[in-house]
Amino acid sequence: MPRAKRKAPAKRKTRAKRKSPSKRKKRSKQSSFLKRVLPVFLLLIIGIAFFSPVADFVLAQGLFKPRIAPEPGKEESEVITRVQIYLDRKHFGPGVIDGALGEFTRLAVTAYNKRYVKNPDPSNWYQVLRDSQLGIKFVYNKYTIKKGDLRYVGRVPKKLSEQENVKYMYYRSLAEFVTERYHTNWNFLHKLNPGINLDRLKVGDVLSVPNVVPFRIEDVKKHDQYSEDPILSQRHLFVDTDTKIVSIIEKKQVIATFPITPGKEKFIPRGEWKIVNMVTTPEFRYDRKMLNEGVRSDDFYTIPPGPNNPVGILWAGLSKSGIGLHGTNNPDTIGRARSAGCIRLANWDAIRLPTLVRPGATVTVK
Repeated sequence: MPRAKRKAPAKRKTRAKRKSPSKRKKRSKQSSFLKRVLPVFLLLIIGIAFFSPVADFVLAQGLFKPRIAPEPGKEESEVITRVQIYLDRKHFGPGVIDGALGEFTRLAVTAYNKRYVKNPDPSNWYQVLRDSQLGIKFVYNKYTIKKGDLRYVGRVPKKLSEQENVKYMYYRSLAEFVTERYHTNWNFLHKLNPGINLDRLKVGDVLSVPNVVPFRIEDVKKHDQYSEDPILSQRHLFVDTDTKIVSIIEKKQVIATFPITPGKEKFIPRGEWKIVNMVTTPEFRYDRKMLNEGVRSDDFYTIPPGPNNPVGILWAGLSKSGIGLHGTNNPDTIGRARSAGCIRLANWDAIRLPTLVRPGATVTVK
């Protein structure tokens, strides 16, 4: 009998070697780490390759040099003008905007550094040069003479006896109107406009001017009186007759400075005072005996208001009788000539006083 075929033995299923849970977890972590790090590494390599030329350019501009810069040279007139305009806008008055380094510009930079620099150095102009570059896009602006400007220009008699009989102390020329409006002088305006005859300006003429916030005589209200203010009346003014600067102080911090002309030495009212009144477009009582001897007399002239009034367009009277801070009819003399006894500012600075201080503010004259 044939033998029955035996069934082939079933093949044993081979069991795959199972990895331990700890090894699987370790390998998973390594894979996850590579997935996270590898793209970052690749982006870093690409970034270095791509931005290297940019970094070289930035370094070439000197943007990472130490923050130290000397004052501009005399030949850098536009740089100086930009700084002067910026300081003027920040209420650290440099005096006349003229593109030249002078005592008042340097004092304004020093005051600005004390206000905005942590460890100020008077010889380091880095902060103000940088800030003025960022803050003043255009150094110069254009101004077109308008028909309405002629309302403020007219004949001003030279004799006091004749001045008393006019209604208004006008600008004597359109050039004088423009120079005061833009805080500058005839020489600098002429430099900016070499092809224009400033002595024969007319309606429609277009002039290059410093890009300051203009002093607008048309916005000065007649006999506008300012009262006390809960904040502005708490501020303090310090008048330094040596440096010829008035500083406005709030909580021991100087927030503004302006050039001044102090009174004659024998009439300087040194001491502690208060502002007792503040008014625009004042009349001026010209009393020669009062100016020369400090004693009122009955022989005087009453000069009408206007930009060419001897006390300018604003009067801030002190608790010292007959003494005050006021404007001027000759801004080029600020800091140079002595006044009779008061504290004289350029009209464009004087008109800012009501926005910074009010009656009740204390005043130290040193």
